[in-house]
Amino acid sequence: MTVTHVLFDFFGTLVAYSPSRTEQGYPRSHALLRAAECRLDYDAFLALWSEVSDALEVEAERTHREFSMRELADAFLLRALGTSPPALAEALVTTYLAEWNAGVRDLDGAAALLQRLAGRFTLGVVSNTNDADLVRGHLDRMGVRPLLARVVTSVELGVRKPSPAIFAHAVQALGAAPERCVYVGDTYDADYRGATGAGLLAFLIDPRARAPIPEAHRLESLLAFEERSHSL
Repeated sequence: MTVTHVLFDFFGTLVAYSPSRTEQGYPRSHALLRAAECRLDYDAFLALWSEVSDALEVEAERTHREFSMRELADAFLLRALGTSPPALAEALVTTYLAEWNAGVRDLDGAAALLQRLAGRFTLGVVSNTNDADLVRGHLDRMGVRPLLARVVTSVELGVRKPSPAIFAHAVQALGAAPERCVYVGDTYDADYRGATGAGLLAFLIDPRARAPIPEAHRLESLLAFEERSHSL
């Protein structure tokens, strides 16, 4: 059947990013905590944040239930202070995300590619994220959000990739059939296996050919999808 819809992963596909929760540097987040009489020094703050984050990640990977940045902040503050004042938790989320964003950068040609594809396909984004505004903010900044018929995030749905449920939700929201949809991502389990498990054709950005997928579904880069798209 003719493909009518193309859906994209966001982090690692439309933008490059660092998944680290420590290397970006978080002096403002630490200062916020110190002002709230948290006695953790900087290294201890990062260590505890990583410990709490990792525990939530393990559970999310097991259940496919997504957690929010507010849940992470609450869990961290309960460990660090024994309480999680709402105003402090919200401020910590805002400050931490602003610093984490230092590790996000645009991929050359990504926005222009979406503009060209929008003339031929209905476009959408399906992204795992702990903060929906983070994804939408970047899409707005890139100037591509008006090109997207749907932006589906795991934190809003409560389910993360590779669960077929998030892909099925996106397809249904678009009023499409799975066999008319293509998904482009950069992660084998979450993106490729998740999408194909939901009945979508998937392409994986895998320049080092590490994933066990058909060569016809492997991309050297995001921009390589445009040539493949002409045969869909």
